[in-house]
Amino acid sequence: MVTEPETGNESETGGGAVEAAPAQAAPEERPARPAAFEERPARSEGGYARGGGGAADDRTKYRGGRRRRVCIMCADKIKVVDYKNVSFLRRFISDRARIETRRKSSACAKHQRALARAIKRARHLALLPYSPEHLRGTQGGHR
Repeated sequence: MVTEPETGNESETGGGAVEAAPAQAAPEERPARPAAFEERPARSEGGYARGGGGAADDRTKYRGGRRRRVCIMCADKIKVVDYKNVSFLRRFISDRARIETRRKSSACAKHQRALARAIKRARHLALLPYSPEHLRGTQGGHR
């Protein structure tokens, strides 16, 4: 007795005859997909892509969205961030006298740490302000 894997039925082969090929079953139809699995729009149609939609030639130029920002200190080959260079450090302080984040300052991790250290040293020596009241001058900010 031979068990057919598709049907699970047992059949006897008669008198040394060659076994017949299993019968082809009709292809099963897949159930319809739920609405949650509908096709998403292509990236070039301006759909869900983070970097915005663009033509096909744009995607070959910048893979994965926008072009990555380069650290300005790495580009200028600045080795040491000097705490005495106040005009340079002011670029990395917000209007609320806070140190800007890496995302806003476009600095790499190494230079962002050096920037924070230099800004804190300049604040300690009163070269840079701790609070926004000192940035505005004598206008008298809110507390």
